[in-house]
Amino acid sequence: MSVEANWIAGVDEAGRGPLAGPVHAAAVILDPARPIDGLRDSKQLSPQRREALAVLIRERALAWHVAWADVEEIDALNILGATLLAMRRAVLGLALRPQLVMVDGNRLPAITDCCDRAEAIVKGDARVAAISAASILAKQARDALMPELELAYPGYQLHVHKGYPTPEHLAALSRLGPSPQHRTSFAPVREASGLSDHELA
Repeated sequence: MSVEANWIAGVDEAGRGPLAGPVHAAAVILDPARPIDGLRDSKQLSPQRREALAVLIRERALAWHVAWADVEEIDALNILGATLLAMRRAVLGLALRPQLVMVDGNRLPAITDCCDRAEAIVKGDARVAAISAASILAKQARDALMPELELAYPGYQLHVHKGYPTPEHLAALSRLGPSPQHRTSFAPVREASGLSDHELA
């Protein structure tokens, strides 16, 4: 990497809290010459604004990549381990090697082999533009997947609540039982399955 290439990547995740579906992560290296107005924590944006910003990020960023860890990996590793794995995959997928990776939160994925330095930034999605951009791409990608999962496993309304434990989702889970996209390592899914922790281990 040349001395002039001071590339900074922001990394964030979407989907740690839901009971169903993968956890997504994105890594973004913004182009200082092509700024994007309105970047902020994706949870503070309407779906329409998030989609519009996602288009701009993909067009203007120097590099970006979205990755995920699937339900099997979540159940095998736990949600934190799977989130860190998805983050690592996002950084590895970048077309440019970043000099610095700034990760939202207080934990770092294993990325010392694919960047020069890494920092964990608490509330980084509200403080660092590149992390905000990553937050937007991760959430937009995950939200776009949920209608497909609802088509594959109808009745849970995954396209509405995105897998989060809403009363409607919990009622459907109780009525239908877990689908293959439900995280059996999460307590409400275990309860709906009728299996004990020992039986699921």
